[in-house]
Amino acid sequence: MEFKAAVLVSTLLCLALSQGALCQRAPIVETPAPAPAPGYVDLADLLSLAGPYRTFLNYLTRTDVIKTFQSQANDTKQGISVFAPLDSAFAAVDSGALSNLMAGQLRSLMLHHAMPKYYPLSAFSKLAAASPVPMFAYKVKVTDDAGIIGVVSGLATAKLVSSVYSTSPVAVYALDSVLLPKAVFPTAPEVAPVPAPSPAPGRGGKPMDDQGRP
Repeated sequence: MEFKAAVLVSTLLCLALSQGALCQRAPIVETPAPAPAPGYVDLADLLSLAGPYRTFLNYLTRTDVIKTFQSQANDTKQGISVFAPLDSAFAAVDSGALSNLMAGQLRSLMLHHAMPKYYPLSAFSKLAAASPVPMFAYKVKVTDDAGIIGVVSGLATAKLVSSVYSTSPVAVYALDSVLLPKAVFPTAPEVAPVPAPSPAPGRGGKPMDDQGRP
């Protein structure tokens, strides 16, 4: 009887020791939390809050081009560079020239105001040397005259007056004129002189002077 009891106690001790060893060899490992989804720049919110770009935003929304631009903005491999004319720039263009455009023409006009790639201000001198540069629709010529950036499109020459936002993969630049490609406007619409815009942040967040220099 005593022998059986000794065997039982020995067996229980072995089981306890083996379970302890297993516990030491297989510690509990916590599963790491999934990485948060990347945050994207909402172009509609940016244009709405950044300043006088209401007309441009309205046209982007009406033509659904805002969806095209937002999809490209979310593509961090390429990004996007948007050229947003000020409200005063749209007001200077003959209203009939814009209101008489067909839906497809208006959409092409809006697509003509962005490049399907992110370009910081520091890249514009190279863009000028590589002109013409493709937009989402048609092409433009970029000029760099001692730091004064110009965008030439058929019937219009616009000046880049400020950097609204520029953090990869999204850049938004303000223009003092609406780009007017000849493919959309067979004849030049009347354009009134545009008053000089108020100083706005330029390269590195510094204000630009009256010549568009930061």
